[in-house]
Amino acid sequence: MAAVDNLSATAGTVGACEALGVPRASYYRCRRPRPVPSPRPRPQRALSDDERRQITEVLHSEDFADLAVPEVFARLLDQGRYFCSPRTMYRILAANGEARERRDVLRHPAYAKPELLATRPNEVWSWDITKLRGPAKWTYFYLYVVLDLFSRYVVGWLLAQRESAALAERLIAETCMKEQIKPGELTLHADRGSSMTAKPLALLLSDLSVTKTHSRPHVPDDNPFSESQFKTMKYRPGFPERFQSIEHGRHFSRDFFHWYNHEHRHSGIAMLTPAMVHHDRATGVLDARHSVLANAYAARPERFVHGLPKPQALPAAVWINPPAPDKEAAQ
Repeated sequence: MAAVDNLSATAGTVGACEALGVPRASYYRCRRPRPVPSPRPRPQRALSDDERRQITEVLHSEDFADLAVPEVFARLLDQGRYFCSPRTMYRILAANGEARERRDVLRHPAYAKPELLATRPNEVWSWDITKLRGPAKWTYFYLYVVLDLFSRYVVGWLLAQRESAALAERLIAETCMKEQIKPGELTLHADRGSSMTAKPLALLLSDLSVTKTHSRPHVPDDNPFSESQFKTMKYRPGFPERFQSIEHGRHFSRDFFHWYNHEHRHSGIAMLTPAMVHHDRATGVLDARHSVLANAYAARPERFVHGLPKPQALPAAVWINPPAPDKEAAQ
C-alpha cells in the first residue's frame, strides 16, 4: 500500500488505485486502524496456579516421573485421587517444555553407516547366509557364501544343515588360506546375524588381522552385493522349488557357482566374468574387445554415427554406501 500512498499525492487516491490495480476498499481497510484485542478472560473452570503446581509436583514425583500420562492418571484413580484429565496433564507438561517420552525405555546405540571401498580383489569381502528349501515343509539347508566386493567372485561357499558360527569360522579360515590373504589387507563385511557376530568368529578374524564390519540393524541395503548374488541364484532358470537332499543342494550350488564365476557376464563389472576380474585378466579382455570394435569401425565407419565405439570400462572402485559429496568442495 506504500506505492498507493506515494502515487496518490499527485494522482489522487482513486487514480492511484486504478493505476496500480488495487481495490479502493482494500486500500481503505488497510489504512483503518485495527482495534487492540481485549485480553481473553480466564474461564471459571480453569485450574488455579496452586492446582497446576500441585499437578506438576505429582508428575515430577519419584512414583510417576517415568510413567506415561495415561498410566499416571490410572494409578491416581486407583489411589482415589483425581486432579484433572490426562489431556490437561499433557498441556501442563507442554507449558513446562516437558512434552517428551516419559517412559523408562531402552535406548539403542546409534549404529554408524558402513562405508566400504574396494579398489582391487581381496580387499573387501561380503558374506551372508541364505535358506534353501529342503524336501519337506519347514526343512531348510543353509548356504554360506563369501563374495569378493570388487570382482564379484565367489571366493568360498558352504552348504550345511544348520546355521552355525563354527561352520562360518571354518569356511572363512579356509577361504583366507586358499586366497593367501595377508594380515591387515582384508575387510570382511556381514549383517548382524548370530553367526556373523559370534565371539569365536571375531577371535578368528582378530588372529588373522582381518577387519570386520557389520550392517546396521534392519538395513538390507548395507549388504547389497550378497543380496544381489542370492537373487541371481534364486531367479536363475532351473533353480528347484525344493532340494531333495543336501547332496542335491551341493551339486546345484557347485554348478551354479562355476557358471557365476566363469561364464556369467556381470553388468556391474563391464560385462566381464568375475573370474576375469579376480584373476587379473580383465585388461587383456577389454583390449581385445577394443580391437574388435576398431576393426568394425574401420570396415564400415558410416554405421557408427557417434564415432569409434569403446567397450565399457571396468569401474576403478566399488563402494558400499559411498560418502555424500561435500557441498562446499563442489562449490
